[in-house]
Amino acid sequence: MLPPIVLASQSAARRQLLKAAGIPFRVQPSYFDESQIKSSDPVELVQKLASAKAEVVAAQQREPVLVVGADSVLYLDGEILGKPANALEAERRLRQMRGEVGELYTGHALIDTKQNRRLTHYAVTRVFFAKPSDEEIRAYVATGEPLNCAGCFAIDGRGSLFVERIEGCPGNVIGLSLPLLRRMMQELGYSLTDAWSMTLVNDKLNYTENNV
Repeated sequence: MLPPIVLASQSAARRQLLKAAGIPFRVQPSYFDESQIKSSDPVELVQKLASAKAEVVAAQQREPVLVVGADSVLYLDGEILGKPANALEAERRLRQMRGEVGELYTGHALIDTKQNRRLTHYAVTRVFFAKPSDEEIRAYVATGEPLNCAGCFAIDGRGSLFVERIEGCPGNVIGLSLPLLRRMMQELGYSLTDAWSMTLVNDKLNYTENNV
């Protein structure tokens, strides 16, 4: 049976991905200080950060759960790009990204507190950026969206105007590769599709209770 899933992230985009896939979960951000982990290797960095966030939340649980941790960065021209510090940095980055191809890395950590097992993997998606004008970049930054995104853009939001195409998992660019998460769950002996039947049962119970 699939244990309760805890998302160790306050990302609205990651929440939406899980909801859209019909996966029940609860949110418990780790508030982990990311400055504690440094690496010039994007693969190593996102996996260590995802694992650290999941570990913090797993240590706080009092029942068997599956904790999902994640972290994303954009790798462009040999530079790791997380969230921009301010609007000026966001504008500079977006100008740097014009017409370029970046790699969006997302680390995925899964901790099964019942079996005391831990898995860490990553997914990478190539992103082909358009060439927005300076005016378009300033307008985008003014919306505030890129200030909250790793890599300074959101493919599921206004930033989709400036992405020509991608190669790889689209969900990974948003914040979670659901196919990778499914495979990780299978490695631990669980099936995410079990969540669908659990959701249907809960929906029927709620319907019955509300109509008594």
